[in-house]
Amino acid sequence: MKLPELDTSTIDRIIEMAWEDRTPFEAIEIQFGLSEKEVIALMRREMKESSFRMWRERVTKRQTKHLSKRNFTAGRFKSANQK
Repeated sequence: MKLPELDTSTIDRIIEMAWEDRTPFEAIEIQFGLSEKEVIALMRREMKESSFRMWRERVTKRQTKHLSKRNFTAGRFKSANQK
């Protein structure tokens, strides 16, 4: 998968958002234009293999990472760094 050229600070912010439990992939897509598959490819490329496996296991168990799977809408936290 061909990922767009991103600077180091943008990559760091995407990784930070991907690790956050309450930040959905849709928020990353809105802010940076990367789909869930592209975020996964970026994480695979930028992280050690063991860290990537740990992240994937964590993400697949979280309903909060996908807006469609969330059972709440009100009261969600929005970081000051998010657009």
